[in-house]
Amino acid sequence: MKTVDFKAQILQGIPSELPPKRAYPDHGNPAPKRKDILSKDEKKLAIRNALRYFPKAWHQELAIEFAHELNSLGRIYMHRFKPTYSMYARPISEYPAQTSQAASIMLMIQNNLDPAVAQHPEELITYGGNGAVFQNWAQYLLTMQYLSNMTEEQTLHLYSGHPMGLFPSSKQAPRVVVTNGTMIPNYSQPDDWEKYNALGVTQYGQMTAGSFMYIGPQGIVHGTAITVMNAFRKVLKAGETPAGKIFLTAGLGGMSGAQPKAGNIAGCITICAEVNSAAAKKRHDQGWVDELIDDIDALVIRAKKAVAKKEVVSIAFIGNIVSVWERFYEEKLYIHLGSDQTSLHNPWSGGYYPVSMSFEAANTLMSKDPNAFKQTVQASLRRQVTAINKHTAKGTYFFDYGNAFLLEASRAGADIMASNNIDFKYPSYVQDILGPMCFDYGFGPFRWVCTSGKRTDLQKTDAIAQRVMEEIMAVAPPEIQQQMQDNIKWIKEAEANQLVVGSQARILYADAEGRAKIAEAFNQAIANKEIEAPIVLGRDHHDVSGTDSPFRETSNIYDGSKFTADMAIHNVIGDSFRGATWVSIHNGGGVGWGEVMNGGFGMVLDGSQEASRKLKNMLFYDVNNGISRRSWARNEEALFAIKREMERTPTLKVTLPNLVADDLLEGLF
Repeated sequence: MKTVDFKAQILQGIPSELPPKRAYPDHGNPAPKRKDILSKDEKKLAIRNALRYFPKAWHQELAIEFAHELNSLGRIYMHRFKPTYSMYARPISEYPAQTSQAASIMLMIQNNLDPAVAQHPEELITYGGNGAVFQNWAQYLLTMQYLSNMTEEQTLHLYSGHPMGLFPSSKQAPRVVVTNGTMIPNYSQPDDWEKYNALGVTQYGQMTAGSFMYIGPQGIVHGTAITVMNAFRKVLKAGETPAGKIFLTAGLGGMSGAQPKAGNIAGCITICAEVNSAAAKKRHDQGWVDELIDDIDALVIRAKKAVAKKEVVSIAFIGNIVSVWERFYEEKLYIHLGSDQTSLHNPWSGGYYPVSMSFEAANTLMSKDPNAFKQTVQASLRRQVTAINKHTAKGTYFFDYGNAFLLEASRAGADIMASNNIDFKYPSYVQDILGPMCFDYGFGPFRWVCTSGKRTDLQKTDAIAQRVMEEIMAVAPPEIQQQMQDNIKWIKEAEANQLVVGSQARILYADAEGRAKIAEAFNQAIANKEIEAPIVLGRDHHDVSGTDSPFRETSNIYDGSKFTADMAIHNVIGDSFRGATWVSIHNGGGVGWGEVMNGGFGMVLDGSQEASRKLKNMLFYDVNNGISRRSWARNEEALFAIKREMERTPTLKVTLPNLVADDLLEGLF
């Protein structure tokens, strides 16, 4: 009966009768109140915009309700229209749809909104404090209805969460095209997001929130584990292991919640500070962090014990990271690795909390006096950098984890700049690790979801991926042996590490060859009925080709082009006509609104020959587009990778750079 009721609710879209008003829940993890930025006339416009989803007979009642939401929350979420059914990724067979492609997208949307996965599920926010799947519940209802009715010759176009509608297309076209936050460049400052999001005309899709490809913290565990392992390789002496050595960081929300698990996989002591006790307890309950401590004195004692015993353990400190940096310096606790993964792309709306006040007091100040809150945050950043500098002077390796920490610290006037006053003192983890070691070679976060919802299917895909990777490694050149070895180890241990939250999903880093061969093996297993239902392929936008981000993904581009966004745009367009089931392009992402353009895709494998043709064509371009751009920037590793690929693929012809001798440029100006 519940299944029938669920299907009926999906098919109706906006209900025919006005549902009863519901009290806004006071439990869970509500999003912070947003800045009160609209004028009186703009607030009227926001109400007018919201009411256009509903029949005129409801307008008088809803106008009052939406005005209250706007005043009290800073946004109109339309909570009354949130479905009454449980929100989670059901097996694909339970969705009312005419195509498996549409049903797969519905599954992915619901996974992004699952309370076990989403950071602020009531407000349709998956992670990062503002990474939204939709702006409001009306958009969700309409989108699910459109998907349930979609044929193989229609495409749904989504404008920042708003379903513009189904348009005639073809079987070869994407089923869904998504844009989020794509603004005219002069209207892409942080307050522009606040204003136009409050008006209901745009949203921040993060990377994999608004593109329906978030798979819970597992999505970043792997990248974090790879980063931490390689960071330790940079600082440890031959024969040393990370056991008993401290990795200090902050943030346990959405993506950042992966850090303790990654530290355990890397084999070190991970200490992660989080000011929101609900977020810390959620990660502990899910088994993503071993211990919770809310007293700084107790934390010091526990850290010293872990160092002395050379433990591998993850500890969540419920408190402010600045206090930990300062106290550990006083206690002479040596930190081998330091970073930060608070949501500093969103510094004024709950992404970073100042050390000088409580979590609750900060939330109040944030909405009541935004300017004062900003000043307090910047003072805290200056204080944090001062403490970090003291540790790095003793040998700590600190790196920016792509959350705009260095950028916002510099804007706050912290002592974070290098001597040339152009670069930062500390590298982005992409500059030092993921860029040259992974992205330039084509290795990035390939991921998949088993739409049957069965653990047995995921186990089969793990075994297939391991077999394929081992076959490739046996003949791989020395340059990529380390990447292959790390990823084979990862997939061998994936199930034991209990990484699944929400959908039956997996991630590993693979290059174009690995992605295509793994995907083809999956498709064949589906055709042979070894795997029971279709598989959704995707990736994080944080990848070789998908993202133009000068302070993260493309921070190791040194030809002056890192502030351009051609690669991300070409990637989405190129994927769209090579076989992607859906494509997305976003302004924003992990380093902030106006600081990055990022694109992604989803592809449904159904065991067909058509799926086989598409995956080979699309996955090849999706990776090699980025390697080509990186090789044109004169990155040595990318030049190796693209030359190797052109030797293997005669139809690939890429423009290569002619390298210039340094001494030729001396004395010219």
